[in-house]
Amino acid sequence: MNRRDFLRSTGAASAGLAFSKTECLRAGEAGWRTFEVNTRAEILKPAGATRVWLPPALLIETPFQRTLSNEFSAEGGTAKLVDGNTNGLGIIAAEFPAGVKPVLTLTSRVATKNHAVDLSPPGKALQAGRSELERFLQPTRLLPTDGIVRQTAIDITRAATTDLEKARAIYDWIVENTRRDPKTRGCGLGNIRLMLESKNLCGKCADLNALYVGLARAAGLPARDVYGIRIAKSEHGYKSLGTASENITKAQHCRAEVYISGYGWVPVDPADVRKVVLEEPPGNRPLDDEMVKKARERLFGSWEMNWMAYNFSHDVALPNSGGVPVGFLMYPQAETADGRIDSLDPDGFKYEVASRETTYTSN
Repeated sequence: MNRRDFLRSTGAASAGLAFSKTECLRAGEAGWRTFEVNTRAEILKPAGATRVWLPPALLIETPFQRTLSNEFSAEGGTAKLVDGNTNGLGIIAAEFPAGVKPVLTLTSRVATKNHAVDLSPPGKALQAGRSELERFLQPTRLLPTDGIVRQTAIDITRAATTDLEKARAIYDWIVENTRRDPKTRGCGLGNIRLMLESKNLCGKCADLNALYVGLARAAGLPARDVYGIRIAKSEHGYKSLGTASENITKAQHCRAEVYISGYGWVPVDPADVRKVVLEEPPGNRPLDDEMVKKARERLFGSWEMNWMAYNFSHDVALPNSGGVPVGFLMYPQAETADGRIDSLDPDGFKYEVASRETTYTSN
């Protein structure tokens, strides 16, 4: 993990973190694309002191993303970057006194590269650290690994003899047994025990990919959700798996990774297979449709990086919040003297996210 010194603010109107220009220029290497993502969050009905939290771009370097900078501004208030140290988690935390219009802006600049792991030969990837792997085997509030989750994982992987076979068996089970529900609010809740007990295996990415992660952990495979947002159109011909314009306010998307010894962290996204099934024109494609089959094969072992990662975290405690931790941090969050604001309620919480592709030069 490559870490850089961060520039923080504890009382100024704006501040940020940035890597050196040399680091920025590395984005010009073959295969890397650079993007600027701008987020503006405004509380429409403030009451007393108001707090706002935003997820910045991932604070660690990965094979698929290099964060070049996160710069933020909270005019009339204070803002700082809180570095969670684990799971790539950062939080832009802002506070506004009563009488000040609460507006927090964040500009994230990232370089991304399409990511694929070759699963055909015997794997030779370096082993990840024990503490890292142990962290991604632990249960969370919404991702338990006992009871019905454990039993379902055992049933799915009963015939598998290797970790790679286990990971693929869980992936195929998710693809074949879940459904994308367009009526689900946001990206879903990710309450996997409730999904299995109710036998209602419908939802969106934060439900279906969380189910993959929970089942993988229950089967003994380190796995993690990767929370982020789509930032560009798909270059592989999938209208449903990219953005249609620079306005990406509703383009949040959760992906997943599973750790397989010898191969390292392997990207997977069964939820997007179900998205192709439901949304690719003309819609409601069968699993044996050629486009669906190609997506199914591609999305076990690779990601198209028209997407920006935020973090891998669950049960996120928002700094100085009077409310309970959030299950995950993928949307802006806020609270006033009246309590936590529904982040999906446009009457109380207005935010906009825009993305554009950029080019860094040495000038």
